[in-house]
Amino acid sequence: MSVLVVGLSHKGAPLATLERTVLAGDALTKLLHDVARADDVAGTLILSTCNRMEIYAEVGSFHGAVAAICDLLSRHSGVPHAELTPCLYVHYADRAVQHLLKVACGLDSMVVGESQILGQLRSALRIAREQGTLSRSLAELGSQALRAGKRAQSETGVGSAGASLVSVGLQAAAEQLGIASVGERGAPSLAGLDVLVIGAGAMSGLAAASVARAGAASLVIANRTRYRAERLAAQHGGRPASMADLPGLMAAADLVMTCTGAPGHVITAEMVHDALARHGKPGRPRPLVLLDLALPRDVEPGVGDIPGAAVTDLETLAAADASGMQPGEAAIEAARQIVADELEAYLSAGRADRVTPTVVALRAKAAGVVESELARLAGRIGGIDAAVLEEVAKSMNRIADKLLHAPTVRVKELAGRPGADSYEDALRVLFDLDPAAVQSVAHADASLTASPRAGTAGGPGGSSPQAGTVQATIPPGGNQR
Repeated sequence: MSVLVVGLSHKGAPLATLERTVLAGDALTKLLHDVARADDVAGTLILSTCNRMEIYAEVGSFHGAVAAICDLLSRHSGVPHAELTPCLYVHYADRAVQHLLKVACGLDSMVVGESQILGQLRSALRIAREQGTLSRSLAELGSQALRAGKRAQSETGVGSAGASLVSVGLQAAAEQLGIASVGERGAPSLAGLDVLVIGAGAMSGLAAASVARAGAASLVIANRTRYRAERLAAQHGGRPASMADLPGLMAAADLVMTCTGAPGHVITAEMVHDALARHGKPGRPRPLVLLDLALPRDVEPGVGDIPGAAVTDLETLAAADASGMQPGEAAIEAARQIVADELEAYLSAGRADRVTPTVVALRAKAAGVVESELARLAGRIGGIDAAVLEEVAKSMNRIADKLLHAPTVRVKELAGRPGADSYEDALRVLFDLDPAAVQSVAHADASLTASPRAGTAGGPGGSSPQAGTVQATIPPGGNQR
């Protein structure tokens, strides 16, 4: 079994395509279960954020799993194969592990080094675990990716700017409002401005905190669930409001930040026309700026063309120059080294896991020899005292353990290095181990642990492609097997 990731992100997919593939709630869990039920899939998790949609799976075969996952993503998102396939990237085995480590360290984010991805990955693991689709190997890989991300944040300067989509978005909004950036790394001041935040999730919470730190004159939190708006408003010195009052709330605002996760548009052109018509600040030179950080988008397309309104969304931010918010090259290189170190640790552990069946088979053979010799001794010396026979058995087992201790410990150490197969083969040859016995131990272990840890390119039967990044080429006809 090996790890496979099929995904699309801000790097290669138009926002219009990306937002159609974003699934949440029941739609996400249905896709999880369908992927988990696909042939040759032992476990899966889905990482869905504001700028990526990735399906991770532990698979027994490459081509069939890629075809099945592409087909399911197309069917569940409603995006036709012909539109979806050119946007997809596929990583397999070692490269898939490396990709998740890079993602967790913020090296694949729109804003390099942002730490929000750790919470999003943690949420993806929790949902998969709750839905029963998370295999042990994927759980271990997820835990290692979280550890790598935490190391990147604490041991390097990759996240020192506190950069996120919110901070980059605020900088872009400040430019539209004609505000000069002040403070470290050009952080804008919102002094004298009224800000409306729509939504009460994690991104909205970060937005509210950023607005409060920037010194906004007022902060209003609007959300469909009143108590969540009240809780977030209380945390940041704002006031809660109802979504039903959005036109009036927008009329009184200078800046509207929205990130709700709603399936449809929360802010329509009609609502913006209404807000501008009864604007609470007549004669003011600034436009009504809407910062849309949602995927799918909260703001209806075309709102930015309305006189007096300006819209910044994820597509705008992806094209913007955010170099002032990015970490330095030294910090990025340090984070890359963490990815390399964690990848090698993962692969070494995988190689060590693969030698375990041989070690178990060796110890089982030794135990069998001891048992056979004890039976022969008891047959040759009739009437032997049971206590004496027990002491003899203990002594023989201790001798076997001592003789096997050094070679078994050493082969496990060597198994963590490249070329581990040769050490395992040598152990089998030196002790004349039956290959069938080793395989029986491996199969029993797999049934107990869901699967061995992934880390090599080869799948069952050696038919899998070499580990790496693969072009997804699934024809519009659907799943091919």
